[in-house]
Amino acid sequence: MASSPGPYRRLPQVHRLAASLPSDIPLVWRVEAARRAVEAARQSLREHPEHADAVLARVPERARLEAVRLARPHLRPVINATGVILHTNLGRAPLGQAALDHIAAVARGYSTLEFDVERGERGSRHSHVEDLLTALSGAEAAMVVNNNAAAVFLALAELAHDREVVVSRGQLVEIGGAFRIPDVMAASGARLVEVGTTNKTRLSDYERAIGPATALLLKVHTSNFRLEGFVEQVETADLVRLGHARGLPVMEDLGSGVLFPLTVGGWREPSVSEVVQAGADVVTFSGDKLLGGPQAGLIVGRAELIRRMKRHPLARALRVDKLTLAGLETTLRLYREGRTEDIPLWHMLNQSPETLWRRARRLERTWLRAAAAAGVALAVRAAREASVVGGGSLPGVTLPTAVVRIRAGAHSAARLEERLRQGEPPVVGRVSEDAVVLDLRTVAPAEERDLGAAVLAAARPE
Repeated sequence: MASSPGPYRRLPQVHRLAASLPSDIPLVWRVEAARRAVEAARQSLREHPEHADAVLARVPERARLEAVRLARPHLRPVINATGVILHTNLGRAPLGQAALDHIAAVARGYSTLEFDVERGERGSRHSHVEDLLTALSGAEAAMVVNNNAAAVFLALAELAHDREVVVSRGQLVEIGGAFRIPDVMAASGARLVEVGTTNKTRLSDYERAIGPATALLLKVHTSNFRLEGFVEQVETADLVRLGHARGLPVMEDLGSGVLFPLTVGGWREPSVSEVVQAGADVVTFSGDKLLGGPQAGLIVGRAELIRRMKRHPLARALRVDKLTLAGLETTLRLYREGRTEDIPLWHMLNQSPETLWRRARRLERTWLRAAAAAGVALAVRAAREASVVGGGSLPGVTLPTAVVRIRAGAHSAARLEERLRQGEPPVVGRVSEDAVVLDLRTVAPAEERDLGAAVLAAARPE
């Protein structure tokens, strides 16, 4: 009697396995998935030859799942159910429909990116947003680069290269990704001069630090943390008076960049226009935080200084593309037109706790009915909790919100969270007290149907 072939000889051929996968998946991904599945099985056979039958039986399904994974885009939408409005890892501020429509229109064909149709000659990409930014901020001039770190970097490289910049020790902040103000400053060629202490810096500290090599006085708004208690910092207007008396420009990095005075939960966020009115010569801020637009670094200030920055060689390396400009222009136009309700950031910030609570109770009833009809063991409970703004904005501020807490009989909370996160679309929530918590502040009503389907699918037994 002939012996059965060894386990390695029973592995499927890659081209045959690829041909057996769903035909709607492009061939390149089917072949790659088949190759990976066979190689994974070969590795498992080396490590666990006693489980050969089980390993070989899993190959077709492993290849199918891998093909599906490879065929879909790596960068794709998720449902943000964390309640963190400016979630840095999830892309910060979502854009409104008007901005999306403008981006699509500009991306679809050619555009006036650097062409002046009135004069029929080369134009400037800064022109699309400069008038809007100056009108909203009160500054003389403006420009845009690809993020706020780049804005700070460019300003320091132009205004203080190989010279000294005076800044308070209490403002030497670290932003996301371990990027620190001292590191950005060193890379720009400017030399840091620290004054004061972590909790207290006085005007006299700046005054004593000014010398022949001083090029700039810098103030950094601590938008991602707060100092409380025995603290003192110098107001912008006072720093401006000192700087101008000594013939020095004053720059303020605002970080979050809200365009109007904002007080939430006892925290007051200074507006760009307030800082400009206080006399700051250069102000930098982000486009995708409290502005609610695309990622960008915005620079407003004195025309002479902005003009110098536009001519710096780095300006070309740090410039933004047409899609960013399209999204930013539309977002700024919404501010000028008084239509901030059309900016998703402000819609989410301004949702009332009662509106969120009504949505949570409705979803509780809907999901329980759907689970019962499908025979899925799912516990759902609406609850009142608190969420945060995130993105290094409004530190320590919490917003009353409503959540849906879910448990599945077939899974632990950690496994349920994992299945939601790995589903399609991915749902990102959090685990608390052995339940998955889905915060509705960051879930758009239009996403509720997909969210419900994802919850039901994740709750099913494996």
